[in-house]
Amino acid sequence: MPNTKAAKKAVRSSEPRRQRNKACNSLVKTNVKKAEGMVAAGDITAAEQAAAAAIQSLDNAAGKGIIRKNNAARRKSRLMKKLNTAKKAV
Repeated sequence: MPNTKAAKKAVRSSEPRRQRNKACNSLVKTNVKKAEGMVAAGDITAAEQAAAAAIQSLDNAAGKGIIRKNNAARRKSRLMKKLNTAKKAV
């Protein structure tokens, strides 16, 4: 619990940011899971569209500073690696 007046204000002002960041992170996780699921199922055309949406949400989160840019790059790379491997298999 915050003890000082400034700490109480910091808690109040950080809560809306936490909620926005949480929503953005949740969207990123959902989009990445959808894309990976479609890749695993073998639905390549739908997986490409889902991967594009996942990449867009990762870039958006990295641009807002919610995740670091290298974190976004790593996750995009792993997703595309899975997609390309699935394409070669088909």
